[in-house]
Amino acid sequence: MPFPLLVPLGLLCALLPLHHGAPGPGGTAPDPAHYRERVKAMFYHAYDSYLENAFPYDELRPLTCDGHDTWGSFSLTLIDALDTLLILGNVSEFQRVVEVLQDNVDFDIDVNASVFETNIRVVGGLLSAHLLSKKAGVEVEAGWPCSGPLLRMAEEAARKLLPAFQTPTGMPYGTVNLLHGVNPGETPVTCTAGIGTFIVEFATLSSLTGDPVFEDVARVALMRLWESRSDIGLVGNHIDVLTGKWVAQDSGIGAGVDSYFEYLVKGAILLQDKKLMAMFLEYNKAIRNYTRFDDWYLWVQMYKGTVSMPVFQSLEAYWPGLQSLIGDIDNAMRTFLNYYTVWKQFGGLPEFYNIPQGYTVEKREGYPLRPELIESAMYLYRATGDPTLLELGRDAVESIEKISKVECGFATIKDLRDHKLDNRMESFFLAETVKYLYLLFDPTNFIHNNGSTFDAVITPYGECILGAGGYIFNTEAHPIDPAALHCCQRLKEEQWEVEDLMREFYSLKRNRSRFQKKTMSSGPWQPPAGPGTSSSENQDEAREKRPTKQKIPLLSCPSQPFTSKLALLGQVFLDSS
Repeated sequence: MPFPLLVPLGLLCALLPLHHGAPGPGGTAPDPAHYRERVKAMFYHAYDSYLENAFPYDELRPLTCDGHDTWGSFSLTLIDALDTLLILGNVSEFQRVVEVLQDNVDFDIDVNASVFETNIRVVGGLLSAHLLSKKAGVEVEAGWPCSGPLLRMAEEAARKLLPAFQTPTGMPYGTVNLLHGVNPGETPVTCTAGIGTFIVEFATLSSLTGDPVFEDVARVALMRLWESRSDIGLVGNHIDVLTGKWVAQDSGIGAGVDSYFEYLVKGAILLQDKKLMAMFLEYNKAIRNYTRFDDWYLWVQMYKGTVSMPVFQSLEAYWPGLQSLIGDIDNAMRTFLNYYTVWKQFGGLPEFYNIPQGYTVEKREGYPLRPELIESAMYLYRATGDPTLLELGRDAVESIEKISKVECGFATIKDLRDHKLDNRMESFFLAETVKYLYLLFDPTNFIHNNGSTFDAVITPYGECILGAGGYIFNTEAHPIDPAALHCCQRLKEEQWEVEDLMREFYSLKRNRSRFQKKTMSSGPWQPPAGPGTSSSENQDEAREKRPTKQKIPLLSCPSQPFTSKLALLGQVFLDSS
């Protein structure tokens, strides 16, 4: 039967563990105003610690009160936290950070960057901040939202990723050098999520800039994965992007696969694309048939459907929220409550949890303050209003503060059994975990707008409506206003003409020339070669000239050969384990 695309009223937030002092079923619900302030205090404790001890590095090391570069060298935590500042109501700091990023972030650097992480954190964060700039009181340039400094930065970062898509299949490499493109000898093995998690950011970028190349490569990658599914309708965990052959054949909804499914749904809503939704619904049938057991989801062999790993991973906790977006509330709540029992057992979600044994998996006992369970609670609370979800949000605040808070921020929990800490605060703690918690306790936040208020914006291409709600969160919790995609519809040639005139009029020649210089230095993007075709002579010469020494070895999904049964997040699980 035809499937009506669902548009959420606002892609919002909440997290959930249990505090021993919480009232029972007959007790009163937590006071949202009280916990809203508690969450805000958590944010500023972490954010101020980053600024004082770690900036301009990517992330804070909270135990030693210093910083380090992790996913590149972008001042990543600052980009990731930018839209959270506005959601918390801090427009002055938002405005200051916008200026800091324009002055300090440079993508012309000899760094090996994760294509996936750079997209969701940097491109997604910059796009979201760009679209929220006017609301934050930033003096936007003429033509906004179809132009602006943050949009140009997002485009520049995305263009640095395009060489990764130049493969025979159109599926991208996992890592790219921002200065030289794909390094010679780069592994062709990429995780499924690292291939299928681009359509939200890249389609937004194409709509705003008028350049279709971003959405085009994202759609090709999505389709190649769809065409590579098994006869029983499942996809594996890692695939060779040169040959299209599956390397890790374990199928599930968790690490290495998760956001591929998420972006089929969110891409369908954002673009009103029935084909993407139909693809997800077909996957959903296969997932239910082969991986679902008593409202848990296991790992199975993608061709046979036989169970290979009876574990729950913390990254799978996004799934109930995704179910809620397609209206499957009952199943979502049952699965969510399963996951919540694990939180109550440990005061957090261990990375891996052995379902039959009811305990953690060796070397996977940690909790890096992930947001996924909070994210699902957010969606479910907006759908149901169940006060239990507010209690879970309260318990998350209590648990994280009690276990993870240190003098210089919040530290990753290395082991939930004894509460040992690790010297890292991931940027997603400020981008996602705190944001979802705050939105759970702030029902009147602008993100939750149901369309009752909006802004009419005049662009050189006509009037458009912004800020009416229905925000689509990318997988790093950066909200995208779907209405913005309809503000800049025009031919690319018209875009160049109008933007050139506007930039000249507003004396933006310096910014424009700097941007053009950088984008030209990375070279024009070429479409993926078809099977059996070879690169041009110029590309061969360029690759020969590239240095083989990697300045910063970077984590990415395909970080090593996969001769093993399953590999997740750079960790290999051998058959004997």
